[in-house]
Amino acid sequence: MVIEELVRSTPATAASHPGWTIEGILELYALPFMDLMHQAQRVHRRHHDPNRIQLASLLSIKTGSCPEDCAYCPQSSRHDTGLESENLMPIEEVLAAARKAKADGAQRFCMGAAWRSPTARQLDSVASLVAEVKALGLETCVTLGMLKPGQAEQLHDAGLDYYNHNLDTSPEFYGSIITTRQYQDRLDTLGRAQAAGLKVCCGGIVGMGESRRDRAGLIAQLANLSPYPESVPINNLVKVPGTPLDGAPDIDAFEFVRTIAIARITMPLAAVRLSAGRETMDEALQALCFLAGANSIFYGDQLLTTPNPQTGRDAMLFERLGLNTGA
Repeated sequence: MVIEELVRSTPATAASHPGWTIEGILELYALPFMDLMHQAQRVHRRHHDPNRIQLASLLSIKTGSCPEDCAYCPQSSRHDTGLESENLMPIEEVLAAARKAKADGAQRFCMGAAWRSPTARQLDSVASLVAEVKALGLETCVTLGMLKPGQAEQLHDAGLDYYNHNLDTSPEFYGSIITTRQYQDRLDTLGRAQAAGLKVCCGGIVGMGESRRDRAGLIAQLANLSPYPESVPINNLVKVPGTPLDGAPDIDAFEFVRTIAIARITMPLAAVRLSAGRETMDEALQALCFLAGANSIFYGDQLLTTPNPQTGRDAMLFERLGLNTGA
């Protein structure tokens, strides 16, 4: 693969791509850091306003007691993290949070429920929430676990814009992190969402002890979806006491930035979201991630159950960098 040729020929649509291989992506990882950043900026500026950041707000509408065994997740019932289980949040509380998110500048409101797969009754409740949030003028996104046939269509009919379902890591490393669902289960849910006309928010987590090849494998899986995801969250592992990954070694900061840059190059039209882990990143590292092509963040003081930088702190950073957060 000739890197320059691939960067020059980044496609105009997400449905077409040059067919990224793991070896080709490893070539990108091996570039000198400054060369990789230059390539990522070229792609980014070709397809996006380089000074605009999309703001998305995330709310846990049903917390804890998830039967899955994801090694990173404090909501798993198999891990002793001290997290209290909660029922589905009342619609009035969800709408109050959505209105606040919109007032704070968020363009997208994401709702997450700790389920393996929603029941018909649970999906009815979420569909009602989606319709109400959509009526506020916000983009809507949910993450509910695996979808059964027909459920994506119901969410689409309710007005859902995005379905979030991360691949987490490469197929080869996946079994070291999760055993209660298969990689193909995740791909099947993504396929159902796309077939129903939903946009897809799909990314992964780095810093779980995976190799660079595993990171390349994750990006290859994402970039070769047809179409590739419209939103690609790149999460830096938040190590939660009580989870099996609490003691995982930190990923090198420049390796994390490289991953952002390669996500931008391989998925040029996607919103690449700098997601979990920002709380432990200094401003210089976040600025490097934006330079590498990240153009979306979760905005608000908390993610699903873990902390996030305060909105005032983010606003000051955006002002210092000259970043625009408007629609």
